[in-house]
Amino acid sequence: MALPFLASSLPGVTSSAHAAPAGQAHASHGHKKAHPGQGTTTGPATPPEDAILGTINGQVLTERDVDNRGKLFALSTGLHISPDLMARLRPQIVRQLVDERIKTQEILKRHINVEPQQIANAINNIESRNGMPKNALRDRLAQDGVSLTTLIDQIRVQIGWMQVLREEIAGRGRITSREIAQREEALRAEEGRPQYNVSEIFIPVADPRHSENELDFTKTIITQLRNGAPFPIVAAQFSQAQTALDGGTMGWVQEDSLDPPVVDIVRQMPVGAISNPVRVAGGYVIVTVNGKRTIGHQNVTMITLRQAFFPFSSPLNPQNPTDQQKLTLQKATAAAQSTHGCEAMEALNRSLGEKHPSDPGGQLVLERLNPQMRQVLSALPVGKASRPLVSADGIALLAVCAKTQKNIAQQSPSEIADSLMNERVEQASRQLERDLERRSVIEMRQKEKEAEKAAERDAEAKREGQTGKAAAHGAHAGHRPDAAADQG
Repeated sequence: MALPFLASSLPGVTSSAHAAPAGQAHASHGHKKAHPGQGTTTGPATPPEDAILGTINGQVLTERDVDNRGKLFALSTGLHISPDLMARLRPQIVRQLVDERIKTQEILKRHINVEPQQIANAINNIESRNGMPKNALRDRLAQDGVSLTTLIDQIRVQIGWMQVLREEIAGRGRITSREIAQREEALRAEEGRPQYNVSEIFIPVADPRHSENELDFTKTIITQLRNGAPFPIVAAQFSQAQTALDGGTMGWVQEDSLDPPVVDIVRQMPVGAISNPVRVAGGYVIVTVNGKRTIGHQNVTMITLRQAFFPFSSPLNPQNPTDQQKLTLQKATAAAQSTHGCEAMEALNRSLGEKHPSDPGGQLVLERLNPQMRQVLSALPVGKASRPLVSADGIALLAVCAKTQKNIAQQSPSEIADSLMNERVEQASRQLERDLERRSVIEMRQKEKEAEKAAERDAEAKREGQTGKAAAHGAHAGHRPDAAADQG
């Protein structure tokens, strides 16, 4: 089972090593000054997992750090990660951890702290979304040999970095009504044009002259995504963009908000597909299209619900229900016949102890619900109770209070302000990352340098091999080999 770590933040737990946002993956050690004597070995008594791989402004990076991050990636995707694949991922994991150390140091320098309660809430959210009982997440990580600290550190710095960026942009003022009006006017001018709901994974390239390693890594990630790795989780682990905090989601964007090479791709992509590597300024991007619409036109059904929940005294075994569970089903079936209207449903839920809230989520978009729930609610008349919906911990009855049609393609002023602020934050993030990187003193051990060079050589050899195959195919088909390579 894949665990959607990305969708929640786990900041604030005290630990020995702070990490930064998953996916902040600069190749940041190729052009740094190094203090003499940094990164010296500690002797043969050092356990292999504690071997020092390098130092970042005096803070060490160990073999254990890299191994734990690799294990976390394997667990969070829910896929089998072979040793060969992990070896290919390793250089990028090292680069990511280097960048995270730099961000952590800036967070600590600014005395930014994330409250422990945020961690507790985030763990609860993760467990709830996965249908896991309390503390099951900790047990699952321990079972797979992954330190909980690894996950906590990674997400803590994502949240801490956002607070750094808030400080950075605080002096630039709020989004003004004039800026909102200008964006509204631009949207009106584009009415009828296409708009895309896009998610991204951005892999930066430190040296544009030698991008083979990053390209090979990007292709490896694409393979994992096409094999079923959840896009939001992979984005949280590896994307450099600030959208990593939201699983790579950019939301609804128009073409002029995207890089031209990305526009060319998303125009042709079907919904749900994973793109090939797209070269953009500063690196490579992987995109997936979650939806397409025409600006100014997307009608959906908005519904409000009320529910009553009949709890079981123990988890349900469908093959062997208990007497209490059979009696509960009888009560729920009778209540479905006798309960009419949302006020009656709320009263029923209160009488059952409100184990689940009467209002399950405010206004909901019917088309965005899972297919099973959509099927139940789409044909349900307003005020009528649904059939009993059985789950592992109890039985729910639902009632639709209202159904309305809404054109959600029309952005409200507050939604426009959020979009403008996100653009401002992204710009500030990239500028600050470059500044911190230039000022950092990083020294990697010779082993890591050699491993990275070997990965680059392998990527270059693979690329040349593919080009050679394309050329041979072109020659066999009666084309000039160099023309076939040019087309590739």
